[in-house]
Amino acid sequence: MIEVNQEKPDNSRVIYRAFKIQTMLSVIIITKNEEQKIRACLESVWWADEIVVVDSGSTDNTVRICQEFTDVVVQSGWSGFGAQKNKALAMAKHEWVLSLDADERVGENLRAEIISVIKNPCSKAAWNVPRKSRYCGRVMNHCGWYPDYVLRLFKKDSARFSDDLVHEKVIAQRPVGKLRNPITHHAVDNLEQSIEKMNLYSTLAAQDKFNKGEKSSLCKACLRGIWTFVRIYLFRLGFLDGAQGLMLSLANAQGTYYKYAKLTRLHRDAEQSAACSRKL
Repeated sequence: MIEVNQEKPDNSRVIYRAFKIQTMLSVIIITKNEEQKIRACLESVWWADEIVVVDSGSTDNTVRICQEFTDVVVQSGWSGFGAQKNKALAMAKHEWVLSLDADERVGENLRAEIISVIKNPCSKAAWNVPRKSRYCGRVMNHCGWYPDYVLRLFKKDSARFSDDLVHEKVIAQRPVGKLRNPITHHAVDNLEQSIEKMNLYSTLAAQDKFNKGEKSSLCKACLRGIWTFVRIYLFRLGFLDGAQGLMLSLANAQGTYYKYAKLTRLHRDAEQSAACSRKL
C-alpha cells in the first residue's frame, strides 16, 4: 500500500507499524464518480495494510485520487452492488476485510476498536458496525438511521456479499458480534442528490424484484409508499429529526412507491413483448 498521509502524528504511525506487523486488514471500496467524497474515505483508512478499489467507469478524478492511496485500483463494468463488492472481496489478500462505501469514514475510536478486535480474536468472525448518517446537513438520530447496524468487518473466508443489484448484504457463516463505535456516513448532501439516489435505487430494486419473479400493482405501490412514510416518520420517530426527518420520510416513501410502480411497469412491458412475439 502507498502511504500518502504525511501529516499523521507520530503516535498514529507507531500504531500503524505495530498493526501491520501483527494483524492483516484489507479495506475494499467500490466507486463511480466519487471525486467529492472518496479522498476523505481513503484518508480515514490510511492505517490499513491494503486498500482495494473496484471502479465501474468513473469519468471524473475518482481513479486518480484512489491511485494516490493504493496500487490496487481495478476498472470493472457495473454488475450490481453485490456482485461488484464480491469482485473487490475476491481481490483482498488479507485475513480480515473492512467494506466501506465511498461516502463513509472511519473515525479514530472505530479504528482503535477494529484493531483491538483483530488483535484479540474471539469466537466472532464477523462484526456489525453502527452507522451515523447525515442527511441534507443533519445527523439523523431517528428514522431508523441510527444505530443502523451494518455488517462490514469480517474474516474473508467467513462471509460474502449477496448478489442483489442494490441493498446488498453480507452473508456471514459464523456468529456475528457488534462494535460500539460508528462509521460516519455522509449519505445525502442536498435534495438534488436525494432525488437522484431515489430514482437510481428504485430502478435497481424494481429490476432485482422482477428478476426474482415478484409482482406488484399501482395499488400496492401506493399502499407501500404510505406505509413507508408512517413507519419512518411516526413509528421510527422521524419527526424528532425536524425538517430533515420529514424530508427523509417523504423521500423514502416516494422511493418505495416508485420501486413498486416500476416493478409493475416491468411486468407490463414483459407481457406486451411476449404478446408481440406470439403474434409473430
